[in-house]
Amino acid sequence: MEQEYQILNFYHFAPLGGPQELLALKERFKTCLIENHVFGTIIIAEEGFNASVCAVPSAAEEFLKSMGRILGLRIEPKISICTRSPFRKQEVRIKPEIVAFRRPVDFDLGAGTHVDPMEWDEIISDPEVLILDTRNDYEFRTGTFKNAVNPNTSKFSELPDYVERNLDPRSHKKVAMFCTGGIRCEKFAPYLRSMGFHEVYQLRGGILKYLEVTGNENGMWEGECFVFDERVTLDPSLEKGTSPDLSQRRASAKDPVPVTDENLACPTSRI
Repeated sequence: MEQEYQILNFYHFAPLGGPQELLALKERFKTCLIENHVFGTIIIAEEGFNASVCAVPSAAEEFLKSMGRILGLRIEPKISICTRSPFRKQEVRIKPEIVAFRRPVDFDLGAGTHVDPMEWDEIISDPEVLILDTRNDYEFRTGTFKNAVNPNTSKFSELPDYVERNLDPRSHKKVAMFCTGGIRCEKFAPYLRSMGFHEVYQLRGGILKYLEVTGNENGMWEGECFVFDERVTLDPSLEKGTSPDLSQRRASAKDPVPVTDENLACPTSRI
């Protein structure tokens, strides 16, 4: 019988303190990875943290409890299953942002924009709703929601330029957005609000949580979901997909890129 591994993706936006606090937190997170035999990457910044890790189920459970105690949070990860760990390292990295946007964001403006997965199909079935895929072009071409718009971006920080050139709050009165795990939308929904778009929706937990919860029962998701590890894509059942890698990622790598749409762990990733 093959060994089962759980891949856990989770993030949280909340002030974590300055450089000294981040260094102390980095050591505690690294210890947590090592003690629980968990592999992967945790990115921390003053704005919060973003984790993409893998372990056997019992170790994953203990790891989440330990992380929750450190942070004072109840962590609810997005979970997918694999038979071989896609990660070999245990890393905690300090970055300027946990997802590179390079624009100030008032997170308070995102209040009331989240849509639960079971409600998502109804939202995007409204013909007045513009469905915006906030991911990169190669992710869109691998799979997306029915009738979604491709901004043709190569990295997340290009998305505001697309909006300024192509969208207008006077004519695009309803905008629904999504990404792989939800983190990009946590920044982009309040950004759109600040630009005058008032009726904004973001898919809570992203594509991964949507597929986990709904099973794509209405067939609104088309294709496969690109992920940033050696599996390359996941099918709607969250099993390893068959689509080719369209990202032109580094051809030779000692360690796969962590499985998160918002990865900053590898400077060569195209996020």
